[in-house]
Amino acid sequence: MKLTGFTNIYTLFFLKSMNQLSEGGRAAYIVPSEFLNADYGKKVKEYLIKSEKLRFIIIVDFKTNVFNEAITTSCILLFSNDKYNTDVEFINVKSINDLKQLEHYIKSYPIYKKGRIIVKSSELNPEEKWRKYYGKINGDKHKNLVPFNTYPKIVRGIATGDNDYFTFSVSKMRKFGIDKKYLLPCLTKANYATKHFFTVDHFNELKNKDKPVFLFNAIDLEDKNIVEYLKMGEEKGVDKKYLTSHRNPWYAIENRPPAPILVTVFSRNGLRFVRNEARVYNLTSFHCVYVHPLFVQKVDLIMAYLLTDIAKEIFNDEKREYGDGLDKFEPNDLNNAKMVDLGIVDQETENKILEYYHAYRQKEISNEDTTEVKNRLNEIFYEVLQKNDSILRNTRTLSGAVA
Repeated sequence: MKLTGFTNIYTLFFLKSMNQLSEGGRAAYIVPSEFLNADYGKKVKEYLIKSEKLRFIIIVDFKTNVFNEAITTSCILLFSNDKYNTDVEFINVKSINDLKQLEHYIKSYPIYKKGRIIVKSSELNPEEKWRKYYGKINGDKHKNLVPFNTYPKIVRGIATGDNDYFTFSVSKMRKFGIDKKYLLPCLTKANYATKHFFTVDHFNELKNKDKPVFLFNAIDLEDKNIVEYLKMGEEKGVDKKYLTSHRNPWYAIENRPPAPILVTVFSRNGLRFVRNEARVYNLTSFHCVYVHPLFVQKVDLIMAYLLTDIAKEIFNDEKREYGDGLDKFEPNDLNNAKMVDLGIVDQETENKILEYYHAYRQKEISNEDTTEVKNRLNEIFYEVLQKNDSILRNTRTLSGAVA
């Protein structure tokens, strides 16, 4: 079987075990649970289903880390090479006591008790995130959802290969004599944009504090200072690093134009979308949210939805958990997620949404309480998501063209 290069090495061990497990033999693994919901896990799950040896998946959902100094999730996989191959049971444990109580139950295998999450092996879908079998799927509560990439498309931010070398502050720019025309304004760290709106004033504030908010863009090899800085990079081995060594030339910057909306990669309190009003570039601490050309006039409407708790809740169906409350979202996780179908938002409702959206923006920028306005946006979008759509969407043909 062929596995993607993103496949975590621990999966190779239990795949090999499935291949070697003797008749009547059993195996147990405690591993991170990320493969259950990651893209690379599709092939792994497909093999587990075909092997007909997977019996239990015990999800350890402790509020604190199970293992000291390891920010990771964990699950226990139990395999058996026997004739009882029709079912797979998912079990959630919330504490050490829950885990201890499982001992007698597991020893009673293959006798199953009622009331647990038992799924027919033939019904397991390797293409889907298996969170749906053991966790709560928030999107199931709503109607009128479409794939997120109906309207925007998510791609990762710019990967430099060496942020220390490629990013500049004002003082560094002066030190090496690099002209500002060879530097791109850039959000280099997630904590440089802590709110939902990043304005020119916010960028200038960071610049005046001498933060590294510029990205090196060596487009003129006739400039003496540019040439000297490139030579210094080669002397330090920057050109030999993994990413730079695979670029031609090694100092070339990836083509990621400024996106109208950015989204954090890691979070502890759900996704945070940022309206990039300053039109700056961004590194990989943010993903880029590019709106399809047919919907560029809907950027603020899309952003208004992304501000809501409802949006955050639905996106959580696609998150990757890394333990200790840390979540990660890859571009494909977001592209495959669900969002409100904007095609059923009538003009009157859209006007109301935009009115509250601009009020939210003003209050946040002024450091005022946004709770009331946000609650109103939640209410409006909740009504849209529960709306009975008995007529064809007025943008169905447009959405079809984008798809």
